[in-house]
Amino acid sequence: MRSEDGGKPDAAVVRDALGVGVAVGLSGFAFGVTSVGSGLTLLQTCALSLLVFTGASQFALVGALAGGGNPFTAAAGAFFLGVRNAFYGLRLSQLLALPRAVRPFAAQWVIDETTAVALAQPTRRSVRIGFTVTGLTLYVLWNLTTLLGALGADAIGDTDAWGLDAAGPAVFLALLAPMIKTTTERVVAGLAVVLGLGLLPVLPAGVPVLVAALAAPAVLWAEGRRRARTGPAEDDDTVGEGR
Repeated sequence: MRSEDGGKPDAAVVRDALGVGVAVGLSGFAFGVTSVGSGLTLLQTCALSLLVFTGASQFALVGALAGGGNPFTAAAGAFFLGVRNAFYGLRLSQLLALPRAVRPFAAQWVIDETTAVALAQPTRRSVRIGFTVTGLTLYVLWNLTTLLGALGADAIGDTDAWGLDAAGPAVFLALLAPMIKTTTERVVAGLAVVLGLGLLPVLPAGVPVLVAALAAPAVLWAEGRRRARTGPAEDDDTVGEGR
């Protein structure tokens, strides 16, 4: 079935959304194992997936705690990573145009994956289908596999030996990489990597993530200064490559 305004067939949107939801949802198993292996209880682990439901923040939190980081610093790092979802919400609220009564429930599903699928759709109908199918699939699978991972953590043993703590960030980077298209975005990503990895040996766990987040305002400030000096004629590289 194709939407009345000539968008993608509904079946194609559902297929793409299910692909993202299933692929990422299964990585909740890695979070469950890693979280319990980091010292959190089964209840705490499942509560994080049910209430926080943003994998990057969840992995950042348990990773910082496992590294001996201060709980407040770990929570601050996770919160800071989660702030990006608020910016996603500003854009998605315009595209989805949901009734007011539905918005609080939809807000729980405003994450990287649902945003990526929704923004790739050409019409409001396909945006709503993509967002809903991705959010529902991912929420159910993520929480189910989190529970299974937490229950099976003892059987798996040393999570460091399996490297499961890298599964979530790896999935996140795989989704993020295709969205980095402009020169400015590449510079932000590169500077964030340098700050995060470079400061990891010298700062407490969780703090390098906070410092790495400063890459975006720093690059945007430098970009603004460059534009002020050179004028808009030399901005073609940044604008032309935009999504």
